[in-house]
Amino acid sequence: MNIRSLTRGDGVVIGAAVVLFIASFLSTFDTDGSDVPNAWDNLGLVMSMYVGGIVGAVLIVLARALPQPRKVIGLDLGQVGVALTLFAAWTAFWTIIDPLGAFDRSDLLDVGAGAGLILGLIAALLLAAAAIATPLLPALQGPLVPAAKPAAPQPYGAQPPGGYGYPGAQPQQPYGAQPQPGQPFGQPQPAGPAAAAAAHGAPAAQPAAGDFSPFWFAVPVPRPLFAEDGSPAPIAELAPGTWYLAVEQRGAALVAQTQDGRRGVLQDTSGIQRG
Repeated sequence: MNIRSLTRGDGVVIGAAVVLFIASFLSTFDTDGSDVPNAWDNLGLVMSMYVGGIVGAVLIVLARALPQPRKVIGLDLGQVGVALTLFAAWTAFWTIIDPLGAFDRSDLLDVGAGAGLILGLIAALLLAAAAIATPLLPALQGPLVPAAKPAAPQPYGAQPPGGYGYPGAQPQQPYGAQPQPGQPFGQPQPAGPAAAAAAHGAPAAQPAAGDFSPFWFAVPVPRPLFAEDGSPAPIAELAPGTWYLAVEQRGAALVAQTQDGRRGVLQDTSGIQRG
């Protein structure tokens, strides 16, 4: 489960579900009578309006956070969650019109909607609106948790990570030493296979074109990561707000490495943000 894949819209869904849970313990009616019940005294009301909305919010968040989409009776988990939030809002609307409903309470006079119904209606409407609008409004699709910035590149002129004498570094000539015999003063010493080939009269090998350097990147929207063997089923989903390491380029695609070490091919690289 990737918490960084949650969006601002998911944050609104979570907040509305919390308010809906609190509202279920408040009074259902606004009356001068004693022993005013709350939603938990009416099984049909609490299950359809309050518990239904909360379960819908949980399914929406789970569908967003899981690396691969899950289905229930052939339906996407998020779609089931949205349907439950709409049903909760529909129940809240009609219940506040007729608060007494199935209650037979002759001791309750001048019955009106209580704090539990009013706050529950607001939370249910907000929950359903956020569930529907999140895929449509870019403002709600931003990451809920800010992405951690990648490590800053090493400043120009700083010592390499291994310090002096790290593998691959050229040994420095001591101060005041004479140039090597046979080498004109001021002329750089040729090195490597290309120089050896040139010394024997062979044509030098051409350097590889398009040398690739690994870099950090983030995706603007969730995108699937496919296996390197070309299988069509995705092995993971790259989430916005998380930095991934591009380790290889294959045409227009990138070979990316996730935070848990998995590698796969990102086929859609449009709009990615380089770190």
